[in-house]
Formats: sequence, C-alpha cells, structure tokens
Amino acid sequence: MSAYHNSTVVPTRYWHQLDDGRIQCDMCPRYCKLKEGQRGLCFVRARENDRIVLATYGRSSGYCVDPIEKKPLNHFLPGTPVLSFGTAGCNLACRFCQNWDISKSREFDTLADAAAPETIARAAERLGCRSVAFTYNDPVVFHEYAIDVAQACRERGIMSVAVTAGYVCAEPRQEFYRWMDAANVDLKAFTERFYARVCSGQLQPVLETLVYLKHETPVWFEITTLLIPGENDSEAEIEELTQWVVEHLGPDVPLHFTAFHPDWKMTDKPNTPAATLIRARNIALKNGVRYAYSGNVHDLESGRREVLGPGELAFYSPSGHLLYQAGPATYDLWALPFSLDTLQATGQAFPITQNGRLPTLATDGTLVYLDTVYGGPGQQQLVWLDRRGNTTGEIGQPQESLVDPALSPDGRLVAVMATEDVWVYDIARGVRTRLSTSPERDFRPVWSPSGEQVAFTSARA
Repeated sequence: MSAYHNSTVVPTRYWHQLDDGRIQCDMCPRYCKLKEGQRGLCFVRARENDRIVLATYGRSSGYCVDPIEKKPLNHFLPGTPVLSFGTAGCNLACRFCQNWDISKSREFDTLADAAAPETIARAAERLGCRSVAFTYNDPVVFHEYAIDVAQACRERGIMSVAVTAGYVCAEPRQEFYRWMDAANVDLKAFTERFYARVCSGQLQPVLETLVYLKHETPVWFEITTLLIPGENDSEAEIEELTQWVVEHLGPDVPLHFTAFHPDWKMTDKPNTPAATLIRARNIALKNGVRYAYSGNVHDLESGRREVLGPGELAFYSPSGHLLYQAGPATYDLWALPFSLDTLQATGQAFPITQNGRLPTLATDGTLVYLDTVYGGPGQQQLVWLDRRGNTTGEIGQPQESLVDPALSPDGRLVAVMATEDVWVYDIARGVRTRLSTSPERDFRPVWSPSGEQVAFTSARA
C-alpha cells in the first residue's frame, strides 16, 4: 500500500514529455498538454517542476453515509450503507452537471475535510459501512488518492465503489479497476455529437471502458443514463443504446434511466417527464435488458419516485413537510411543504438548521438531530429543535460519540449508539440506560411501532 502523503500535492505516473517542451497528461482521453504552472481541464492535475502532479490528495468536499442504492447500485450489497465522498474537479464539462458546485469547483476551499486513506477505511468500519464510494466528482481525476483509499479499505474487508463517467485511458484504467469492487458508469448518451457538444468529450472511450469492465475484470457494474428532453431521449437513440448493451455487455448488466432537472449551464430544458423514463425502461426490457430501472420520478411499474431533486435521508413530518439533508457537501436540514394526497410539493423548500446530522422524528413532529458532523472535533450533543429552527433544549450530557439517534413513537425516549453500545435516554428524567453490552459494536437502533422494543444492528459474530 502507498504511504499516506502529508502534502496534498503528489506526483503522478501517467504523462510524457512532448517535443515542443510541453507535458501531456495521459490519465484521460482529453490529453491535456501543459506548460509549467498550467492545470488541466480537471483543474486538479497540473504541471509542477516538469511533472504532472495531483494537487488534491487527501482532501474531500465532504462525507456522507448513503444507501448503496443511491449510487445507484441495485445488485451490489443491496440494503447496505456506503460511505460516500468526493474531492473537486472533473475531466468532462457536462453542461447539465448536477454536482457542478463540487465537480466544477475552482476553489480549493471547497475541500474542507482532510483524511488519510486509513482514516477513511476506519471511519467506514466504525459506521458499519460495507463499502466506500468515490462519487460527487469523477475518481478518474483523483486516481492516486482513490487507489490508496481502496487499498486501505481492502485490508479491512471493505469494498470500493467508483461512480464514474468511464472517461479514462487504458493504462490507468487497468490499474484503477484492480482495486475497485463495483462501479456505476454514466453512459451520458449514445451519440458522439452529444458527448462533443454537451460534455466536451467522446463516446468511444466510455464504450471501451464498459467493454473492459465486462470482459476483463471481475468488477460488478451498472449503467446510468440521465435522459434530457430533446438531447438524448429519442426512441431511436434509446433503442440503439439498449441494443448495444445487450450485444456487447450481455443482458444482465443493470441499466438505470434517471430524470434531468435544469442545472448549471443547462437551465433552458424542462424536467424529464415520467413517461420518458417509463418508455426508456420498456424499450430496454423489449431489447433484452433483464434489469432496467426508471428512477427519480414516479413510475407505476417500478415503484420508484423522487420529489426533492438533490438531497438525501428524506422523511415526512406531520407538519406537512418533507425533511431532508441537503448533502453531499453539507449536513444542513431543509423542509419542503408537501401534500400526501397529491404527492406533490406545495411550496418552496427552506432551511431548518445547519449541521443537522442523522435526523429522526417522533409521531408528533418533534425533530431530534446531531449538531456535529461525523468525525468533527469535540463532544456531540442531542438537542431539541422547534419548527422555526430554534434549539429549545438538550437531551442528556455531551458525549464524545453519539450516532444513530432514534426517537420513540411517543417522543419520551431516545435510543442512540454511544461508546459502541446502544443506550436509551429518558428525556423527562434526563438519564440514560445501557441497552446492549458487547465487545463488538451495536448500532442503528430502531423502535417497534408500539415503542416497547428496540432492534439494532450488531457487529457480533
């Protein structure tokens, strides 16, 4: 395993000198040709002292525990949590980028968190995550850091997931996927015209990555295509794409069709209609794709829906709101007025509080959350929050580590993981009782509907 680099600037391997004195980066098919002091389009790989360096090693734009299905991966460790993180920069320039504030960042202040690969592996283990995902921006641009993290994870039995556009050269691709266990590859369209005009890239290298993954690696992978009205959603293009998948990759590679919403430099297009995603799924199934999914909008056939756009850990409050974390680079809690009758938003989302980690809700609408991000310094405190975002009280005493708070249905008790066991706080009495005792970690408590029992996950053999 590579030793952890104390500096955020580290040398790289994939480059060569040109006859005119410039240095060509050979990480991706963009082949940036750089003079001293210049950066590539990705902004994080640069020429420094006559070599190509990675300038963001060991830095992250934020961490989040997600369900693995959010990557999306529906057939890899289903039902398990994944520790997700990214850095900054990207080697494509997609005008519709949904994570543009991270992937297109030119400010290193975006990279708020620093962590050695071993630190990330230990955090994933402590949080009960079976895998770590390199996401939010493409891991191709932080190749060296991603591999070191994957090596550290493998030593602890934790798997590594790449969420990528697959735009990478053959030699670094081979090294990278030796350390990956799964991937979700964005197949952004099925025409060279789209890739050139909308992404400033090429389709063919992405197809080569998909073929490589299928026929030369044991990596499990799934494909995602974001359908944009008038750009890549024609019936003819979807026919061609799905036929190619079956012919070159086989019928068992899962294919996800997801919905576009206006963002970054593409705000002139409407949201993707639900009918478009359902039609795409039906075409894929007709052409032999066995696992086709239409995500992000309501689909009566697959039962999948999105109402918030960007965000995570959403749940409904009796106040008539959907509460969710803004994520991935922030833990701010937001509320969206929402109707259960029409399953539609009835107003604009608004912020409730900052750093509202792992929120939980009682049946009367009382909200409890952690106001310290995982891994932050100091002690963590459970607090009460009213619907105007004001802190109205505290629960128990500050602890070094409070994880997975779960409020009982009647709002009288809070179950939480502390010191790697499950404890229950009696809110009125201000005391806590240890519920589990084990040399292994017990975590993620969940109350029964009656409030009389607590179930939890355990690392016990």
